[in-house]
Amino acid sequence: MNHNLNKEEKELLDSYENDEWVSIKKTEDVTKYKAIAKNTFKKNKRVNIRISEVDLELLQEKALIEGLPYQTLMSSVLHKYVTGRLHENV
Repeated sequence: MNHNLNKEEKELLDSYENDEWVSIKKTEDVTKYKAIAKNTFKKNKRVNIRISEVDLELLQEKALIEGLPYQTLMSSVLHKYVTGRLHENV
């Protein structure tokens, strides 16, 4: 399987495949982490942005290649940028 993963993603995948992950047993921990995960991907604000037609077409093309909606790709890129996790693939 061909994975286009960054270093952090590769480390996570290796860790998972080496059975280094442990299930959470406490109900309160499960509830807490479910809430964190839900809030991470909650989209509760709308933004309008003007970008060039060429940039939009390139975004749509990249999203098509990745198999996801272009707005989801844009949101993901912005989220990674503001959280300091956007890395250029070299």
